[in-house]
Amino acid sequence: MNIYKQKANWKIYLAIVGIIIVLLSLVYTNYVAEKIANEERKKVEQWLLASERISTADLNCDLTLHQNILASNTTIPMILVSDAEVVIEGRNFGEENDTSIPFLKKELKKIKALGTKPIEGFGNSIYYQESSLLTMLKYFPLFQFLLIAAFVGFGYLGFSTARRAEQNQVWVGMAKETAHQLGTPISAIVAWIEHLKLMLPEDDDDSREIIKELEKDVERLDLVADRFSKIGSAPKLIKINIFDRLNECRIYMQARAPRKMIFDFPSVDQDPIYVNINIHLFDWVIENLLRNALDAMDGTGEIKAIVVKNGSFVDIDISDTGHGIPAGKLKMVFEPGFTTKKRGWGLGLSLAKRIIESYHSGKIFVKHSILDKGTTFSIKLPISDTSKSEDN
Repeated sequence: MNIYKQKANWKIYLAIVGIIIVLLSLVYTNYVAEKIANEERKKVEQWLLASERISTADLNCDLTLHQNILASNTTIPMILVSDAEVVIEGRNFGEENDTSIPFLKKELKKIKALGTKPIEGFGNSIYYQESSLLTMLKYFPLFQFLLIAAFVGFGYLGFSTARRAEQNQVWVGMAKETAHQLGTPISAIVAWIEHLKLMLPEDDDDSREIIKELEKDVERLDLVADRFSKIGSAPKLIKINIFDRLNECRIYMQARAPRKMIFDFPSVDQDPIYVNINIHLFDWVIENLLRNALDAMDGTGEIKAIVVKNGSFVDIDISDTGHGIPAGKLKMVFEPGFTTKKRGWGLGLSLAKRIIESYHSGKIFVKHSILDKGTTFSIKLPISDTSKSEDN
């Protein structure tokens, strides 16, 4: 629980730091852009003054200096017009630096359409645009933000993929090792049961009844081991009527639930809906959901299952009237290690998600949950497109 809270806090801290970095970059870039914009305006004013001095043949001015000022502008697009708004000359427009009057008139219309005010001189006026360098500088924070976001996004995606693959390997290895470790004592218990059968008198009905129950428990252990052994490998899917399968799970769990618990499941007599599933793994998912529901209701309540066709899928909703899940924890319920119980490793729902989504091409999610009213888990499975049922 604390691990997930710390992880969420770190995400928030990293997001805040990233936003601060982008904001500082934006403020600094705007500051520099404003400085450059002021410098460009001063250059345009000097260019206009130099142009007018040269055109009036002012003998008291340094013509060479003003000519150099005119020649120095190679980046700022500008158009010189008379008081009558007649285009006199222009420069630095377009990649080819077109200075023809018809082209400059079109550019002048574009500048005026943006609401740009001209710089007024003694007889002429000048319209100008920001240089390409200044424009690129203004867009630099956006480019920087997109670059950082892409880097963080790809990095997080790569890290998450690698971590998920590593976690999957751990869970698969642990599941297979658990199945392997269970195999030895199960085989030994089976042998001891057979030995006890031979030792018991034929008329000892009570002892033989106990042995039958022991055999059922051993079969159950063997089934559990088989389920764990299938984790990580492609299981065989067979066509099954979903109503029959749910009813089998209900019968098994209801026999082991408190008597005050009510199970409301769909009837097996209605029109069948067939899905391709692995019986052992699918039963494990349903039993895990039912077991969690029982734990959430403290021995009293109702578990309800609803099956609905939804296009090419079938939706299976399993609801309880238990404690519910807090809204802040809904996204974590399928994370490995998450649990609200005092005991347990918190792997049940994580493995259920893997079984449904990786092996059955379906979806499993919390449909809704209200504190002290209950929770509904939903499983979405593709409906079988085959026409005949297969044998297990």
